[in-house]
Amino acid sequence: MASWLEALDRRAQLRAKAGLTRQLRPRGATDPVADLAGNDYLGLARHPAVTAAATGALHAYGLGATGSRLVRGSTDLHTTLEQALADWFGAERALVYSSGYLANLGAVRALVRPRTLLVSDAHNHASLIDGCRLSGAQTVVTPHNDVAAVEAALVAAPGRPAVVVTESVFSVDGDLAPLARLHEVARRHGALLLVDDAHAVGVLGPGGAGAVVDAGLAGAPDVVVTATLSKALGGAGGVVAGPVELVRHLVETGRTFIYDTALPPAVAAGVLAATGLARAGDPLRAELADRAATVVRRLGLAGLDVSAPAAGVVSVTAPGPEAATAWAADCLDRGVAVGCFRPPSTPDSRSRLRLTINTGVPRAEFDRALDVIVECAP
Repeated sequence: MASWLEALDRRAQLRAKAGLTRQLRPRGATDPVADLAGNDYLGLARHPAVTAAATGALHAYGLGATGSRLVRGSTDLHTTLEQALADWFGAERALVYSSGYLANLGAVRALVRPRTLLVSDAHNHASLIDGCRLSGAQTVVTPHNDVAAVEAALVAAPGRPAVVVTESVFSVDGDLAPLARLHEVARRHGALLLVDDAHAVGVLGPGGAGAVVDAGLAGAPDVVVTATLSKALGGAGGVVAGPVELVRHLVETGRTFIYDTALPPAVAAGVLAATGLARAGDPLRAELADRAATVVRRLGLAGLDVSAPAAGVVSVTAPGPEAATAWAADCLDRGVAVGCFRPPSTPDSRSRLRLTINTGVPRAEFDRALDVIVECAP
């Protein structure tokens, strides 16, 4: 009976030997660490207007939604949030999920018909990868940001329904997909374009509306947008935005929507408040861009291999998984939290620290954090 536990233990030992052990690190409410690991790009998670909106809804509605959206989980707050997000993204409709992961699973599955071909970027997030796998559709993985390879995959499948699947700002290295060119290729071959805009919403585009809007693709009938509500908006949940017919299909058939408990109303209220702040947040976006440029300049001068960020994600190459782990641990010991990405979380077997810009971190603490990262470098 213990053989299965022994097998799990052996696998854990192999991960440890490869430097791939992962650990939970609980933090307190007053954690003093300078946060360059979380995704609260605009510092809205603790904004007084956001927490006040969430607190008011908590008292009014209670802790949870009490059921799925189709049973008792839909509230007026969910509807208002969906309307606000659709307006922001320039889409006909939007549908809110309890997580961005479920939103991506649901969106990919909804776009699959018999004989559908999915063309997925090699650096896509795990939720998009899992969505492709679980859909049961044939998937072609193309080299990162290679528009010619995407077109070749579509040319090789004439007459078949197809979906090009990509992130906008990629979550590991923070680079930007060539969305306009991808859309041009997809449209030329009658394919749809699915864009996970998670790391661009609130950060890029007019009024922070995201990379899809910035690329001039808002409201296009062959473009579907997904995003999390847990990054620049500082909350939780996910959203799928697109044509009315798509949202109707998701409500009536989408398993990750139908069978999941709804986003808590208090979270919906907080995200709704954050959406208004983000739309008016040009000064915050300017500060974020300045900080991202500062990271590249200071770490580059120190001889570190730093990515060129399109938004708030900066990648710093580490010599290997063990070195990345030790580097991140040394930074944390000195009061700086950084992301540590190692295989299999990285799409190219390269280990790196991932720094995410949080404008809510005081500038002096941010500058000191960069000093710590350089001083702790392997």
